[in-house]
Amino acid sequence: MTTELASKALKHWGINAETITLLAQRENFVYKATARSGEHYALRIHRAGYQSAIAIQSELQWMGYLKSQEINVPLPCQTAAAETLIEIEGHYIDLLSWLDGRQFGVSTEPLQLDNRQAAFFKVGRTMAQLHNVSDQWTIPGNFKRNAWNIEGLLGENPLWDRFWDNPALSANQRELFITTRTRARKLLEENLFDYGLIHADMVRENILISGNSLQLIDFDDSGFGYRLFDVATALFRNLKEPDIDDLQNALIDGYRSLRPLDTAWLPLFMVLRSLTYIGWIINRIDEPGAVERQQRYIAEATPLAECFLRNELNS
Repeated sequence: MTTELASKALKHWGINAETITLLAQRENFVYKATARSGEHYALRIHRAGYQSAIAIQSELQWMGYLKSQEINVPLPCQTAAAETLIEIEGHYIDLLSWLDGRQFGVSTEPLQLDNRQAAFFKVGRTMAQLHNVSDQWTIPGNFKRNAWNIEGLLGENPLWDRFWDNPALSANQRELFITTRTRARKLLEENLFDYGLIHADMVRENILISGNSLQLIDFDDSGFGYRLFDVATALFRNLKEPDIDDLQNALIDGYRSLRPLDTAWLPLFMVLRSLTYIGWIINRIDEPGAVERQQRYIAEATPLAECFLRNELNS
């Protein structure tokens, strides 16, 4: 992928870029484009085969609605032909308004926040606001996004691959995760959980701090799912923080300031979140640093699964 394709795409939005800088290269190629007028944009060249056109258009529709309801997310930009998504050389491409906040944090690095509990309170409150606004939305008839439901998490073909088949697992680990999968599926089938549209990837890098408010980016994995899965995602990368209990309580308090939240089953969704990463890495093992990430994902999920099963046996 080159900046030539990005430059070619920008012309559909009538933008003659001064600079085009590659920011991220994983699921999508994400560029920061600076127009000669000085305005900044985020250009996404979507990975072929990862999301369908209707799924991306649905994501953009939802983001547009969230923006209209004063949720701080990027605004999809329309081309001269009033389109928010184009296709060039087999790649779907969209353009988003630029958000100028700074990252909440970076995975695997200690958090650097001035008022940590206040920051996590805002994360919880922002998440609850997103869920509230989404529940009020009349979803268009052609709306289509992935579902982080029983099948999407634990079915024969989960959204992020069969974690129990990761070739790096030991025999004991594989048995542990298969047992966890079986028990977790039973619990999801037997209980009712708050379910609806979720961000599904509210990790540190996808939360931006702008003054006293938070901004949310990267809705690529958003869709329908359990609201506790959103909570678990926001907490998971912070489990090694020395004050994780205080941070978790602050996030929950922030959420509950706008919306009810039953956290009795949060350990279940923490396990489910950890297992998804073990599946996600399977087809990305050839990427730089993937082997190390894979070992970290397995090491993180193992004690969570063990604790989950131990508590289930004692319940």
